[in-house]
Amino acid sequence: MGSKARFWWGGLLAVALWWPVEAAEARVNVVATLPDLAAIAREVGGEHVQVSAMAYPTQDPHFVDARPHLILYLNRADLLVLNGLELEVGWLPTLLTGARNGRIQPGTNGYFDASTVVPLKQVPQLRIDRSMGDLHPGGNPHFTVDPRNGALIALALAERLVASDPAHRAGYRARAQAFAATARDFAAAEAKRFAKIPANRRQVVAYHQSLIYLLDWLGLEGINNLEPKPGIPPSPGHVATVLSQMRQIGVEAILQESYWPTTASELLAKRAEAKVVVLPGGTNFDGGQTYLDYIREVVRRVAEGLKR
Repeated sequence: MGSKARFWWGGLLAVALWWPVEAAEARVNVVATLPDLAAIAREVGGEHVQVSAMAYPTQDPHFVDARPHLILYLNRADLLVLNGLELEVGWLPTLLTGARNGRIQPGTNGYFDASTVVPLKQVPQLRIDRSMGDLHPGGNPHFTVDPRNGALIALALAERLVASDPAHRAGYRARAQAFAATARDFAAAEAKRFAKIPANRRQVVAYHQSLIYLLDWLGLEGINNLEPKPGIPPSPGHVATVLSQMRQIGVEAILQESYWPTTASELLAKRAEAKVVVLPGGTNFDGGQTYLDYIREVVRRVAEGLKR
């Protein structure tokens, strides 16, 4: 047998030996728009899923770069997990169209909109327009910072995975239920702990309206936002108004995620004798952080920021 023939048969044999293994170890390919959602999918799916996150926790989720490799992620996906409520409207639709993947289009089992399974806040009751800022017509989309919502997402996601991979239904459901129980227990314990803090010390200023779910969960009161309207940068006049409120009430903490600029917050904190509490913008999924470890870190920083 010639050298070319030996090479051809050797290659064919390698493929024959490799293919059954790959088929046996095939995993559901999950792509999540946000790292929080990716981390929840990893918890629920376990060894039966391959999970990728499209955004980093250091990025404002409204404005993620539509990088070409993200199209490849979507092209290969069996399940797309998105936040919804138009949070990704500025970048996801173009990528989804370019991916040409019928398995993950709206209306299919492979398209999971997490906003459809959680209770929503700040749903506009009147007609909105751009003069009101960057309001979302379906409600506030920043719900993953509340672990009670994380629990609901995990339980619903398990059922989508069951539909895609029924052979491992027991594992998906068991992991989702264990995750949900842990998340709910943690949420209840932290709410109880924060309730012991005097009411006047539970008043805060936030940079953007992205923390409303966190404030509700922990029983904190947001007296104002540094942005005069959602998505509108702080103006000197509005900052002066917030400063007056902080001095009058005695607010000592300004909360914001790490992807927002800190210039106005630091200036306001200095004049109000307050602290700027910078929170991680999401789960460090690529670094191996779990969703609940991210939430624990958020709570730790908030608690430290409320201490006198």
